[in-house]
Amino acid sequence: MACDIAQGEGRVSLKVVVVGAGVVGAASAFHAASAGLDVTVIDRGPVGAGTTSRGEGNVLLSDKEPGPELDLARLSRTLWDEAGEELGLESFELEAKGGLVVASTEEGLAALREFAARQEAAGVRIEPVDHVQDVEPHLAPGLPGGVHYPQDAQVQPVLAAAALLRAAVRRGGRLHSGEVVGAETTGDGRVTGVRTAAGEVLPCDAVVNAAGTWGGEVGRRLGAPIEVLPRRGFVLVTEPLPPMVRHKVYSADYVANVASSDAGLETSCVVEGTRGGTILIGASRERVGFDRTLNTAVLARLAAQACRLFPFLRGVHLIRAYRGFRPYCPDHLPVIGPDPRVPGVVHACGHEGAGIGLAPATGALVTAHLLGRPWRGADPAAHTGLLPDRFLTFGGAPK
Repeated sequence: MACDIAQGEGRVSLKVVVVGAGVVGAASAFHAASAGLDVTVIDRGPVGAGTTSRGEGNVLLSDKEPGPELDLARLSRTLWDEAGEELGLESFELEAKGGLVVASTEEGLAALREFAARQEAAGVRIEPVDHVQDVEPHLAPGLPGGVHYPQDAQVQPVLAAAALLRAAVRRGGRLHSGEVVGAETTGDGRVTGVRTAAGEVLPCDAVVNAAGTWGGEVGRRLGAPIEVLPRRGFVLVTEPLPPMVRHKVYSADYVANVASSDAGLETSCVVEGTRGGTILIGASRERVGFDRTLNTAVLARLAAQACRLFPFLRGVHLIRAYRGFRPYCPDHLPVIGPDPRVPGVVHACGHEGAGIGLAPATGALVTAHLLGRPWRGADPAAHTGLLPDRFLTFGGAPK
């Protein structure tokens, strides 16, 4: 399903407003501007100040089941490399460190290897590991094995958003500070502009809802509500250390926790080093609305899990903890594509914890919808499972 406002109607350049200056909005602006569209990015806060600034920068294939999200992740991995070549790897610290998923039991290892085999059949590179200490020497003894994913990578999220936006501006894009409160539409409901809290109207032919955890609310203001909910998570940060953790390392139950729809607290061990020497420890998930309370019990559980996986961490100091909200959709897939209720509204949100990794492919897919044709490997006809239609009833209201 393509956005019917594109070149087929004879317009040379569409005016597009992207709501959200996080990494998904930045990637959408970058690709749209690269395609020659007239792009304005609007956000009520600084660049990357929302969920983007609260993430670890994961660019992962290892945690995704074969299907629409993995297809998008594979394209995104290629586009991150292309962005690194064009913008400079150091501009957003793209690091192809690889990932190591470890099992704690023989049963868990068998399930992990079966999962990895399905991913390999879908095009992911995997390397079974019998002796995980050969890959990560400081792991706890006695672990039965794991799987190495050489394509997993990491970026510095805020730097990535800033680099993509700078590139969009060089291509003629603009940044605008403000909060979107509504849409201007024609008699048949087509978007002609967005209204801001300051009383401004930004004229446009299309508006991209890349508002992250606020994507549901922005959709409502545009007349196209979608179910995007916040899912809170915490990350611990250690003191700087010599290099001790080479890859992104996580326990095999992480994948199950990502896919869970439970509202209650779930934690699974995720450990990785940074270029600055600190070690990041996650990950927790719970649906508590936008409650920002610092839950020390969750921090203690994460620390204990990390110490069981890497015993040397028992002697390491934590210097801080941060929390953020992942934009969660009930089926764990992002919403990417035109909304059939309001012509001109294109959604690009609901990525949960995968938004940073999926941002480039999301931006390319949004642009493909706007153009009505494939763009940079993203074909709207190949990603129908991500359209907002899946949440709508015949009456046009959310399910």
